[in-house]
Amino acid sequence: MVLHLRIALRKVSPRGAPRAGFATARFASTVAKQQTLKERLAELIPAEIENVKAIRAEHGKKSFGPVLVDQVYGGMRGLPALLWDGSVLDPDEGIRFRGKTINECQQLLPKAPGGSEPLPEGLFWLLLTGEVPTSEQVQALSKDWAARSTIPEFVEELLDRCPTTLHPMSQFSLAVTALNHDSSFAKAYSEGISKKEYWGHTFEDSMDLIAKLPNIAGRIYRNVYGKGKVPAIDATKDYSWNLAHLLGFSENEAFVDLLRLYITIHSDHEGGNVSAHTGKLVGSALSDPFLAYAAALNGLAGPLHGLANQEVLNWLRKMQAKLGENASDDAVKEYVWSTLKGGQVVPGYGHAVLRKTDPRYVAQREFALKHLPEDPLFKLVGQVYNLVPGILLEAGKAKNPWPNVDAHSGVLLTYYGLDQMNYYTVLFGVSRAFGVATQLIWDRALGAPLERPKSYSSEAIKKMFASK
Repeated sequence: MVLHLRIALRKVSPRGAPRAGFATARFASTVAKQQTLKERLAELIPAEIENVKAIRAEHGKKSFGPVLVDQVYGGMRGLPALLWDGSVLDPDEGIRFRGKTINECQQLLPKAPGGSEPLPEGLFWLLLTGEVPTSEQVQALSKDWAARSTIPEFVEELLDRCPTTLHPMSQFSLAVTALNHDSSFAKAYSEGISKKEYWGHTFEDSMDLIAKLPNIAGRIYRNVYGKGKVPAIDATKDYSWNLAHLLGFSENEAFVDLLRLYITIHSDHEGGNVSAHTGKLVGSALSDPFLAYAAALNGLAGPLHGLANQEVLNWLRKMQAKLGENASDDAVKEYVWSTLKGGQVVPGYGHAVLRKTDPRYVAQREFALKHLPEDPLFKLVGQVYNLVPGILLEAGKAKNPWPNVDAHSGVLLTYYGLDQMNYYTVLFGVSRAFGVATQLIWDRALGAPLERPKSYSSEAIKKMFASK
């Protein structure tokens, strides 16, 4: 590279030419060296393969600890059984993306010109490589996804023929499944490629998957809610701007920034949640990323996973309708107690792992304080935040009485006019693809095997411990 640069300088500049000529050549050289995400990943994979070999050689026969019968019956809560490198959920600190907190990601990841929230493209780079990308690398990724964003005509027709009464998540899963038609991995596998090549084709499918999700999501939104023709992707804009554009909200800069934050904080939450684990499980059968993620979306559509923010919003609206705006603390407390005494939970509070306020909630609250501090529904969210933890502790209803991510997101979306609650899980689905795709790529790079845990019947468990 140095030799080539010197030759180029001799061609364009005689001795004694201004230093500006050298700066131009140096800039051109830097641009020429710009690594793609795939190229960087190819450099990292051999070292990670050796790292995993070393971990297994040193620790492979060691135990995490006992498996309790209660864990088998209790949804495998807390059971260490999965490898997931993109993120780890700490009970006290919350989620860390490749070791970085949400606040650190907000500070370190590149932002769009004039924007204040991190670009999800940067987070995807971080999840895959463990490295914070440059602005140039993020811009290149935005352009790559825009170039890949077109969905096949037959998929457009599938969506256009869906009845508007078909749930948006059912349509989303249907469309993502249909993208399997053009899977690079499925085609290469049928032709008998080497296992060492699996990751490259999985990478291509994963990039295509993420790139096409806004067009699918935008078409569903406009078809179901009568919002007219789907506009074109703008190759000069970032991923979140284009998603906002397809939904009809790109003229509101604050909403675009909200989407950047929303996708970032919903992108990954380690591997044990339903959508992440489902994607990894189905991918372990060497189903391509389209099939694996369609399965993940079906898990995300379940009420216990992806519908929580809708339940929060419904609960808040019912409270507001009954108590009116600017309700007193005593009135809110009474409403919360009536919810608990009615055998219901307070939606948006508590988490299976976290034992403090979810940092994702904090990030959204800070956004709201900046952009919509006087919104009545946001004020009610803040009032609930101040009152509910104490009530839950007094009632003994939760190990963690603090708010999670779902306690806030619906209120923010509603404020900007996206108030079709049945659609909210689609936005969650666009976001979660980042984390699932990351692990699918690494699983194929590391040669992860087919998942096959052992199961037992209740009768077998009784016999196993009959004499113990």
